[in-house]
Amino acid sequence: MDEATLQDRLRKIEALHAGTSSEGEREAARLAAERIRARLAEVRGREADFEQGYTLPDPWTRKLFIALCRRYGLTPFRRPRMRYTSVHVRAPKTFLDETLWPEFVALAAELRKHLEEITDRAIRDAIHGDVSEAAEGEGTGTKALPEPSIP
Repeated sequence: MDEATLQDRLRKIEALHAGTSSEGEREAARLAAERIRARLAEVRGREADFEQGYTLPDPWTRKLFIALCRRYGLTPFRRPRMRYTSVHVRAPKTFLDETLWPEFVALAAELRKHLEEITDRAIRDAIHGDVSEAAEGEGTGTKALPEPSIP
């Protein structure tokens, strides 16, 4: 999958979560974001903001989540001394549970799939053609060395 295909899929996911059936690329994505911001404003009229914390352990999903919050006018934040993996946001609970989080999960899955494809291709082309997982078993019978840790 190339970058343009990924961007197209991400726009379609956003359009799906905005409840639109329009297929006009960037215009559809812009209109979808506007619909979601309007939904947020409407829900805020009925419901108070709620602070929700999320743990996002990898930098790609964290960046995606922060960008998605900002797209809808939300301000993601961390309190002093919070872990880098923690992101908090204030919005109506209904919006967080029914719109923001489901859209994020769908977008993150698409992004993860794309990153896996890029990684597999880079390793296959530059290092070794077999990018499958290690087999389960005893190995060759040699003495195991301690596993190195990655800093």
